[in-house]
Amino acid sequence: MTDSSTLTVHIVDDEEALRDSLGFLFASRGITTRLWESGEAFLADWPHPDCGCLILDVRMDGMSGPQLVDEIARQGGGPAVMPPVIFLTGHADVPLAVQSLKDGAFDFLEKPFNDNQIVDLALRAIELHRDRAAELSTRADLAARFAMLSDREVEVMNLILEGQLNKQIADRLGIAMRTVEVHRARVLQKTGARNSVELAQLRARLN
Repeated sequence: MTDSSTLTVHIVDDEEALRDSLGFLFASRGITTRLWESGEAFLADWPHPDCGCLILDVRMDGMSGPQLVDEIARQGGGPAVMPPVIFLTGHADVPLAVQSLKDGAFDFLEKPFNDNQIVDLALRAIELHRDRAAELSTRADLAARFAMLSDREVEVMNLILEGQLNKQIADRLGIAMRTVEVHRARVLQKTGARNSVELAQLRARLN
């Protein structure tokens, strides 16, 4: 089971009884929630760094669920900020919810829904958000490592990734083979790669 202790499920619904019911349900499973009566209220305090999952009613007074998602996207921040979204729909809203999946929503549930189903879905969404954030952090760290390379080290690295041997690199760049060896060692040291194969794997993760 996913540890939900550090991330919160944010619930946006203009129906007070449903908000309270969901808050009680998640609390009974040890999952922290924050309840919002409207999309406008949620946005007024955006971004929410603790938000691991966003549960939205499709139709609300004022801003709708999809409109809220569009506004969050407009404000920017990317996937590290934007949590997975679960839409709650009535029967008439199912086509709209299906379209939301095509637009990147995590999932949707039609009312009335099963308690276990919505909790399990929210936990999977939180796990996805945590994994996504970890991957973005790793990529940022890798980008910072590769950014430390000098222009010459980048040239040597690119030739290493082409499969060139030290002597071939030296001839190509018009430098001593010992100099190539020094550059190669610095490339591996700065990027944290143990060998050329791992260097290629790390570089590929940035693409």
